[in-house]
Amino acid sequence: MPITGRNAKRVLFGAIDLQSARRVVLIRTRAGQADAQAFLRALRRRYRKAGWLWLLTDRASAHTAPQTQALADRLRIRFVWLPRQAPELSPMDQLWRELKRLIAANRQAASIDALAAEAAAWVLTLTPQQAFRKAGMLSKRFWLRKLLHNFWRPT
Repeated sequence: MPITGRNAKRVLFGAIDLQSARRVVLIRTRAGQADAQAFLRALRRRYRKAGWLWLLTDRASAHTAPQTQALADRLRIRFVWLPRQAPELSPMDQLWRELKRLIAANRQAASIDALAAEAAAWVLTLTPQQAFRKAGMLSKRFWLRKLLHNFWRPT
């Protein structure tokens, strides 16, 4: 039986501060260049007074687009490119994995917007300790542990 139409979709953009575990989440309907740029603006609004921001990210075309790169430069955001096919290196990807397991897997939501809001709320309401743990940042094998040790000590 043919099924027509498109499945509803929401995309969550997110970042976690490696020192404080503060999180920024933006819900969008797509994952295009304009959406990535909206996230960069949201990130800069959250860290208005900070100097340069360093953002661990993948090489999605929305991130590598010249317009996105130019905006990032104007907003004083530097991308730190993660290797391809290495989501285990991204603390935020670890949070997404846990979110999918606990919030989105095997569940029927009232609406896609309700599910997206619940997912964003889950990420944002974790305590800093929970966020550090679920993101894998408290692991002795966390790949940025030695670098962070100079700036921050986990509690």
